[in-house]
Amino acid sequence: MKIKKGDTALIISGKDRGKTGKVLDTFPEQERLVVEGVNIRKKHMKPKKSGEKGQIVEKPASFSVSNVKLICPKCGKPARVGYKVVGDKKHRICKKCQAEI
Repeated sequence: MKIKKGDTALIISGKDRGKTGKVLDTFPEQERLVVEGVNIRKKHMKPKKSGEKGQIVEKPASFSVSNVKLICPKCGKPARVGYKVVGDKKHRICKKCQAEI
């Protein structure tokens, strides 16, 4: 998976198309990720103690990696991610500006 936790991502399809946000969590086995402020779901919570009220909590849900493009930190544009091997290390690079991510 080419997108990692902490990256800034642009949503390219779905109901939140055009929104950007920070990647909060990744699930490489399922090829899914969670982006801050995108794909918000409402969960109804029961009261835990007597006298307490129930509430509705909004939480971001995961979605497919194929719906996201990485935003390059250097050029600030959405771009595909490539790899460059330098010595024994493998680095991610922006396909538009060739900068290391």
